Amino acid sequence: MIERTQPPDLAPSARRDEAAEERPLPTPDEMYAAVLARDTRYDGIFFTAVKTTGIFCRPSCPARKPARENVMFCRTAAEALELGFRPCKKCRPLELPGETPEPVRRLLAEVEEDPTRRLNDDDLRARGHDPVALRRWFKKHHGMTFHAYQCSRRLAWALGELSRGARITEAGFGSGYESLSAFQDAVRQVTGRSAARSRGAVVVQISRVATPLGPMLLGATEEGVCLLEFTDRPMLETQLRRLAKLLDCVLLPGTNEHAARLEEELREYFAGRLREFTTPLVTHGSDFQRRVWNALREIPFAETRSYMEQARLIGSPGAVRAVARANGDNRIAIVIPCHRVIGADGSLTGYGGGLWRKKWLLHHEGVRGAWEGRRTDPAQTELGLGSVDGSS
Repeated sequence: MIERTQPPDLAPSARRDEAAEERPLPTPDEMYAAVLARDTRYDGIFFTAVKTTGIFCRPSCPARKPARENVMFCRTAAEALELGFRPCKKCRPLELPGETPEPVRRLLAEVEEDPTRRLNDDDLRARGHDPVALRRWFKKHHGMTFHAYQCSRRLAWALGELSRGARITEAGFGSGYESLSAFQDAVRQVTGRSAARSRGAVVVQISRVATPLGPMLLGATEEGVCLLEFTDRPMLETQLRRLAKLLDCVLLPGTNEHAARLEEELREYFAGRLREFTTPLVTHGSDFQRRVWNALREIPFAETRSYMEQARLIGSPGAVRAVARANGDNRIAIVIPCHRVIGADGSLTGYGGGLWRKKWLLHHEGVRGAWEGRRTDPAQTELGLGSVDGSS
């Protein structure tokens, strides 16, 4: 018999909210299949409580999987805690999916404060970090080691200095390069041009943002935010290539005031305190795409429109499928709310971040619809157009 513990004071991510309590869950078979597959797309959708151990986990937890009869499914971490289950120490379900640990967050803040600083392994140990563990974390979450991350930030700083009129020697030596030839090689490798010809290079600073629905990739230039996508979206690499081509830019890790502003607005949105985003956006695309994206931003919070209505509103009633494709090409999820567009028959149709995320977002905004209770495939994309015009 497992002795249940009293639930502790809840972390902010675990506090109960009425919208989450009302949100419908996938079927038990679907949830258990997600647990067996360690499917990260279901993180934030439900939690798994194991009756034999008294522990609750995320669906993607790496621990050994329990037998089906020993599993309970909970909508929120608060619900699991109130039932007496303890949070798993491996997957840490009280934290946001993909959340950056506080020691790493402090280290990143130090790098941002002075990108030209070069921290070696001894510096990291003096700050309480294991260099090997830190290397693994950065490889997993940023696709590069910490030292490679530092080099990229120094290069981004140098490119910014060049764009503001600094001399090549100032930008190169000021960013920590020991020779101008090494600096020139680094610039050419990233931009494809010499340092002299890279003065006007647009730099998109890329950072990760933790949300209740999983980590997102946020990209921002000096003009505004140009990217916000879930990191597990199948089209993400394609979107990054398109973005680089459209802006003629280089993508480097980092953040700026626009990214920081959107992070704060996302926190407020997911906490239920914000309905309209005000962060400046950069939305390069065709005239048609920009008309579609502008129309998306006009859909009020907690309301939906069909693809057919969107086509009429932009003055192209016969372009329903083209509107759907433009929705799929939206690179700034949630802020440009393509999740508020549904089929003419009331069905969810597709969503690049997965239909369960679309359903979650609509519930979060207070939208209820005929799709509730239906099984949906979280791998469907925005271009699953089976019913955009109400037909099958």
